[in-house]
Amino acid sequence: MRYWHGHGHVLSGWGIGVMAIVTLLVLLVLVLAAIALFRYVSRSRRPLPHGPAGPGAGVGVGAAGPGWGGPHGPVAGPAPEQLLAERFARGEIDAEEYRHRLDTLRSVNGPGDG
Repeated sequence: MRYWHGHGHVLSGWGIGVMAIVTLLVLLVLVLAAIALFRYVSRSRRPLPHGPAGPGAGVGVGAAGPGWGGPHGPVAGPAPEQLLAERFARGEIDAEEYRHRLDTLRSVNGPGDG
């Protein structure tokens, strides 16, 4: 017990100051880590649509329903025919399946009737 009141006290003078600075630094690191985690989690994991955003480009479906992409209005995405052409170009589907699906997309009744 002699160190609590004698000259060998560890937390006297500079010891208290160093402990306060280290505590503040640890708190700062924890706050920055919490902010980084919040930004990472709140970020949308869905990639932004690419392609032209003009008429006929199609409208994406956002969280609030069809045609609404968020706080900035509708999200324009590639047209279904463009997506089908990209799949054909990548070799995911053959020419026969491409023509069949294209005919289905262009039919008057749409892909639901058939």
